Amino acid sequence: MTLEPIAFAVGLTRKAVSGKPESASVEDTWQRPDRYAFPKPGVHGILAATDTLGWAIAMAVKKSPDANLPGHPAEESLATGSGAPLVVVKSLEQVIGARVRDSRKSAGLTLSELAQAAEISTAMLSRIETGQISPSLNTLQLLSGAINMPLSTLLASLEESRGCTYVKAGHGVSISRRGTKVGHRYIMLGQPLSGPVAVEPYLIILDQSAEPYTNFRHEGIEYLYMLTGQVDYRHGDRSYALAPGDSLMFDSAEFHGPEVLRTLPATYLSIIIYSRS
Repeated sequence: MTLEPIAFAVGLTRKAVSGKPESASVEDTWQRPDRYAFPKPGVHGILAATDTLGWAIAMAVKKSPDANLPGHPAEESLATGSGAPLVVVKSLEQVIGARVRDSRKSAGLTLSELAQAAEISTAMLSRIETGQISPSLNTLQLLSGAINMPLSTLLASLEESRGCTYVKAGHGVSISRRGTKVGHRYIMLGQPLSGPVAVEPYLIILDQSAEPYTNFRHEGIEYLYMLTGQVDYRHGDRSYALAPGDSLMFDSAEFHGPEVLRTLPATYLSIIIYSRS
């Protein structure tokens, strides 16, 4: 919070109590501090000072970078170049409702079937699933029993935290993939996080023994960023010359892979993204 307007108003308050001739508006006074003055001491002077202090506090809050939400930066400071939608923070009722709905669908039950099995009305179950009401612990126990799921499992999503993995330089996990047999070395740079979308980041190293291989094919989207060396990388019926700093993003359901190894050793970052469903 910006304290400068408040400090200024406190000074005006002291002047108001001592008494000075009237001046321009409060906002104009802020812009031209050399003109500030207040009425004679007494009630009118104190009221004028109170108005000024209130305005100063409003100004301070308006200028505050955390004025939108306590403990969070203003919305404009959160803007990035990404087109990803903003995170929607759900209420406890919405989180529980979504978990109940997903569990019901996974069990292959209709709304009325689960309501009947849990001995509650269909209308109540519908309101629970849409987050309109907060179900009692007894109701949640009835629901978990009806779908044959422990209550702790039903509520597990309430304790999940946003995932994060950290890998120090040189500590990535070396793994075996289809390209391993032709001299392609894979270093996993992060463990997959939970959620509907899987992201696998790899550092791929092609040493002097590496061979061209263009028959990679899998679901998802792949992004390559060339670090060292030079290769011609094929995707479908086209080939792209990649040198350090070049990148390539493509639908990995098409055949792809390094076709010509021009300068070895070569290294590049490969990020594979696909749906878990």
